[in-house]
Amino acid sequence: MKYLLVLLVVAIGLWTLVSRLRGPDRGASGEAPRKSGAAKPVEMVQCAHCGLHLAATDAVAEGSRLYCSDAHRRLGPVSKPPA
Repeated sequence: MKYLLVLLVVAIGLWTLVSRLRGPDRGASGEAPRKSGAAKPVEMVQCAHCGLHLAATDAVAEGSRLYCSDAHRRLGPVSKPPA
């Protein structure tokens, strides 16, 4: 029984040593993290009706104004912007 315990302690020590030598960059799966250098920032716009900020690609346009949904586009802009 004592040899089993010694073997377990040695195995944990070796596993810890190997994981530290690999470095902190690696995830739980052991794979190197992927570089997200290709991701570009997204332009954010504000809904003319409710003031919600959303991605410009998701906005609904009418003239020069942008809205978060078709329902807000139909309601039109608010004279007083939300606080």
